[in-house]
Amino acid sequence: MKQSRNILIAAGGIIIAAILSAADLLHGITDADSAIIWMLRLPRMTTAILTGAALALAGAQMQSILRNPLADPHIMGVSSGAAAGAAIVTMSGGITAMGGLAAGLSIAGAAFTGALISGLIIMAASRRFRTSTTLLIFGVMLGFIVSALTTILQYSSDAESLKIYYSWSAGSFSATTWPQTAIIAIALSAGTFMALHGRKGLDIILFGDEYAEMAGADTEHIRRRALIGCCILTGTATAFCGPLGFVGIIAPHIARTAFKTSAHRTIIPASLLTGGIIGLTADLLSQLFPTPLPIASTMAVVGIPVILYILIKKPDYGE
Repeated sequence: MKQSRNILIAAGGIIIAAILSAADLLHGITDADSAIIWMLRLPRMTTAILTGAALALAGAQMQSILRNPLADPHIMGVSSGAAAGAAIVTMSGGITAMGGLAAGLSIAGAAFTGALISGLIIMAASRRFRTSTTLLIFGVMLGFIVSALTTILQYSSDAESLKIYYSWSAGSFSATTWPQTAIIAIALSAGTFMALHGRKGLDIILFGDEYAEMAGADTEHIRRRALIGCCILTGTATAFCGPLGFVGIIAPHIARTAFKTSAHRTIIPASLLTGGIIGLTADLLSQLFPTPLPIASTMAVVGIPVILYILIKKPDYGE
């Protein structure tokens, strides 16, 4: 009964978000606005939902394989790696000569490669560090190092490339087109399939590596598969929307609290649902001002209080 009630609450959240979105679309619409809605607003809203869901799913998996409730692609440095990969392609100047889908695939591929390299470094470090807190600090430092290297790269770039990069790094759902949205949807579908296929492994690894290995599970394979999925999701989302943080932390915790379980059979779809709502809500909030706010800033305003609440409420998290 309680689970059904929570599902109804989640469904109500979707309905409210849909109503707000419809109001946003229908406000002052004329026949001449149809092209604007189809080419700008609908891709923006669809991208917000897909990106929020992708980052939420990546965060849920990272929290499981690292057994740290504060782990997410942004804090652990995976987003920074993806951003560095996208920055290298963007600021090289060659991306401007490509057209729509080819440019999108190039950026997404570079972002995935950067995310994968950062993820592999984190996984290698996880074998050495005994506590998740130490690993969390390592991830934060890795993010700083990669960000510093990206900043150094900016000094050798031309003004046009820097303008494109700065606009991208602020975070936005508005710059995406339907082909780019389709790439995000494909990546989300692939990441969701991998997560659902490996849900039993994610469940058992929550009890610790020793227990999982005694039960016959291959912990390295479980982590490797989840990491690849996280890199696909994070790399693609970061490539087209910029380095967005905090939704990967918030959404899984909301899902666990709402559905009263840590079983990934429930948490995976619940995180997708919650992340999509958060992404759409952040997009709507950013559009309330005369000059739309960067999505990265809106996400931070929403996410930082939640992280502080987690730290204050349960200071022994990660030990």
